[in-house]
Amino acid sequence: MQDPVRATDTLANERTYLAYIRTALAFIAFGFVIARFALFAHEFSVLAHNSTPEKGLSTAFGTMMAVFGIAVALLGAWRYARTDRFLREGKVSALSGLAGYLISLFVVAIGALVAFALLSYQSVSQ
Repeated sequence: MQDPVRATDTLANERTYLAYIRTALAFIAFGFVIARFALFAHEFSVLAHNSTPEKGLSTAFGTMMAVFGIAVALLGAWRYARTDRFLREGKVSALSGLAGYLISLFVVAIGALVAFALLSYQSVSQ
């Protein structure tokens, strides 16, 4: 006979799901800010009498961030349902090492792109 589902396990699963949702919302909001950064950069360049920067890059990158946020929300929902099912079956569900590395690699790539964009914008504005 399998062990009954403990409340602590179920609550931990729910907390993890909420962390996925918070992360997804942060990526979506960050994407919105990046997409709107083009508008700020345009206004700033007009005030400083500089050339108008290209706005297509920040819009595309912001959209990509928002789409990544949606993917994180979907991953969180899938992980929550899978973990809940495994808990009810008395099993343990773990994220594969490969999936962990791929997600981390994608977040590192996003960070590198943001850093590169900020450094290139800084060198253009000087």
